[in-house]
Amino acid sequence: MTSSILYAGDTSLKTAAAYLAGVLHSADISFDYIPSAERFQNKFLAEYKLIILSDYPSVNFKPAQLASIASLVKQGTGLLMIGGWESFTGSGGGYNDTILCEVLPVTMQRNDDRVNSACPCLIEKACEHPILDSLPWTVSTPAIAGYNRFSAKSSALPLLFARRFNVSRSATGFDFKPAPKDPLLVAGTYGSGRVVAYAGDLAPHWVGGFADWGQTRINVCAPNADPVEIGTDYAQFVTQLVKWTANLNS
Repeated sequence: MTSSILYAGDTSLKTAAAYLAGVLHSADISFDYIPSAERFQNKFLAEYKLIILSDYPSVNFKPAQLASIASLVKQGTGLLMIGGWESFTGSGGGYNDTILCEVLPVTMQRNDDRVNSACPCLIEKACEHPILDSLPWTVSTPAIAGYNRFSAKSSALPLLFARRFNVSRSATGFDFKPAPKDPLLVAGTYGSGRVVAYAGDLAPHWVGGFADWGQTRINVCAPNADPVEIGTDYAQFVTQLVKWTANLNS
């Protein structure tokens, strides 16, 4: 096995998974993929530098498999969970009742944690971090359409927040009233492994305008996946997110 990453979820490579898979392929990051509808059966977990779970429900795992992931992360494997209806608690994620509660850098809600935003929901940078380097967060603020609500553990570091705005029409234009912000990207460690929780999605519909972030657009296409068109800043963010969590830069 030569792949660096195990990526599970986002339905299939012909649908939502085409986004993350396309970025990984364009960045020359090798990966193995498991569709959302398939049970987790991988036998080579110890060989991976990073496990990505994105819209991949906890029912696809046996408890022993999740315990194995927790043990490997403690020994140095990275773990990245990306938001969605079947991530974190979600409407069918169910990770709030698993051992990953201990591993992830966030505290999940007991009940449905989905936040859908019809009005603007902007990303706010919280601090400097290698995942966020060299990107125009304050010059061209990207927007998303939804996320999973959780809180950062005291030992973890919030890197990005999601700030929703309630918008109403006035005689002179529009009034924007900000709602309380929620953690969007949180990083931490579990033993020797890096753990990251991204509450938003990297594919439609929750990705919103974030997938178009960047002055230049590029086409990416992983093997066996459909091609997608994305913004260069989005692609850079996703690449840096994956590389940092996998510890591929060292």
